[in-house]
This record gives sequence, structure tokens and C-alpha cells, in this order.
Amino acid sequence: MSDVVPALDVVGLNAFYGKSQVIFDLDLRVDPGETVAVLGRNGAGKTSTLLAIAGVVSSRAGAIRLAGEEISPARSFQRVRRGLSLVPSGSRCFPNLSVKENLDVVRPARNGGVRWSSADVYAMFPVLERLRDASAGTLSGGERQMLAVARAMLAAPRVLMLDEPSEGLAPLVLREITARVKTMNEQGVGVLLTEQNHRFALKTADRAYFLEKGQIVWGGDAEEAREPNVIGRYLAV
Repeated sequence: MSDVVPALDVVGLNAFYGKSQVIFDLDLRVDPGETVAVLGRNGAGKTSTLLAIAGVVSSRAGAIRLAGEEISPARSFQRVRRGLSLVPSGSRCFPNLSVKENLDVVRPARNGGVRWSSADVYAMFPVLERLRDASAGTLSGGERQMLAVARAMLAAPRVLMLDEPSEGLAPLVLREITARVKTMNEQGVGVLLTEQNHRFALKTADRAYFLEKGQIVWGGDAEEAREPNVIGRYLAV
């Protein structure tokens, strides 16, 4: 058994929308410098899993540990300050602010997470530097996604969660996002992503989990997850 303290360790998580339970006794782990994919059919609970870990969706019972620290009692903004960053689907940004202003609003965590400066993220995403004075609402979908990832990086995350990062993106932009994820892994950041595009996810990830009706039904190496019998069993409609 590995002695590495997981960047993110979720044990027995149950999550609810009101009185409706959507996540059941969920266990997952992300190690430092590792990318883990959560896959499943539409409605399986992928986004709800990330929202529950982020504290946006109510959780009852279970433990969520960030670098060994229990964060279940913490509110969403407190989890961010402790090093948990979420990039939700839809490339959300402040449309009336410039690219620079969207980045300037970020306060880095103070817990030993990897720190990047604005200069660092501009170097990683040169298009954002060229557009730094442009209104974020005028950006393309790919540019907004880059901005969302850059903003999450500035929060000095220990763990970065990406919800459907490939949605609506051109292959060139997706390669750019993937390269930045690998850069974060090299710096020791753990990445947890959900995806409908399982080919992209399993090419990017080290390990994968499959969800069905809010429950983990399979977990293992990404290479094993690419096997046709596994894909056919858990993703075929």
C-alpha cells in the first residue's frame, strides 16, 4: 500500500439535492501529480460528484480530505482557500470584466499549494496575454475555457477539478488545455476531471472511475479502462 498522502481522498460520500440523494457511498482518490477521470453515461452523477466535493451540493456522511486535512465541515470558499479549485462546465467567467480583471480577482490559497503568477499563466496561455484588455464576454468558447483554467491555477490549487473540459472545444484548443494539465501534474497538482469524451479523458488520465446512478461501479488504470469490454459495459447506451 502506498505511503503517499492523497491530494484528495473521498470516503463514503453521500450527497443530496434537497431530500433527493444523488451520490451514494462514493470512494475515490487522487494522488499528487495524478490525473483521474470520472466517467459515466448522462445523468450518472459526474457533475454532482464534483459539486459535492467542492461543497456546492450538500453532503451528509462521508469524509473529504485534502492533502490529509478533513474539509467536509468547510464551506465552498474555505475549501478553495485550502487548495481545492473547480472549473465548472460552460467556461464561466465575469463577462463584463477584462481578461486581466478576471485574473486579478483571484486570491491564492495559503496552504502550500503550487503558486503561479499572472506572468506564469500568460506564458502558458499566450492568447490570454494578447487579449488581456478585452472583455471576457467577447472571447470564444476556447478562450474562455483557457481563462477559466488560468484563473483556477492562480488560486494555488493542491487539487484542480475540471467539469467537462472538452465540451465544445476545437481539437487545437483541447490540446492546449491538456498540455497545461500535464504541466500542473508535473508541479504536483492532482487533477480530477469529468468527461463525456471518454477517448480524451482516458488519454489524459492516469486512472479512471465509472459511475452509475451516483455509485462507483469500476475503478482502475486508464489503460485498463480503455478496453472495449469496459467501455461497452459502462458507457454503451
